[in-house]
Amino acid sequence: MRGQLIQARLQALQSQINPHFLFNTLNSIASLVQDNPATAERMIEALGDLLRIATTTKRPQVTVREELHFLDQYLLIERIRFGERLRIETLINAAMLDDLVPVLILQPLAENAIKHGVETQVGPSFIQISVQPAGDGHFLRLEVSNSGSVINAAGRKIEERIGLSNTRARLQALFGPQASLELHPRNQGGFVARLLIPRPSVPPRAAEPQLEASV
Repeated sequence: MRGQLIQARLQALQSQINPHFLFNTLNSIASLVQDNPATAERMIEALGDLLRIATTTKRPQVTVREELHFLDQYLLIERIRFGERLRIETLINAAMLDDLVPVLILQPLAENAIKHGVETQVGPSFIQISVQPAGDGHFLRLEVSNSGSVINAAGRKIEERIGLSNTRARLQALFGPQASLELHPRNQGGFVARLLIPRPSVPPRAAEPQLEASV
């Protein structure tokens, strides 16, 4: 019965993500319809592809590989929206790609990184996505960070709305106190959102971290 209650709670939390994301994305598209209809059309096409993936994924957890693919579709829309102002860097340990993570766990973190980073900056801003082992390999560490002013970051707090509060609730339902979500200002400016998720026992696989940059 406890397992059924947890599953029902996860399904309820997951069902909140798509409307929340859809509302924000449609707002972005609406802002471009009159001024730049061609770009708005591209965003609508990208959104359609994204929603197709989101609505056909019923599992509470997916592989890191799948989650990064979903995040790529979201960031494609944001790249169209911000153009050269948004630059993406990824630091992914290939040995982690088959690990399981809650579905759609990175999108709200990226959304907040853009809202509190790119939207507040005049020039180009960076979003970095990192997936690495932690705790002697017993945990998976996922980070989404943004660039920004050191002064602004030091005195600001990120307001946790539905995206981040939903993320915390899903982590609690799936992993209890073993998982965590922390938000910290970075010394060089901006913020980092850090997820720690316990890993199941898996055989060690040797792989070097891979750094890819999209500018």
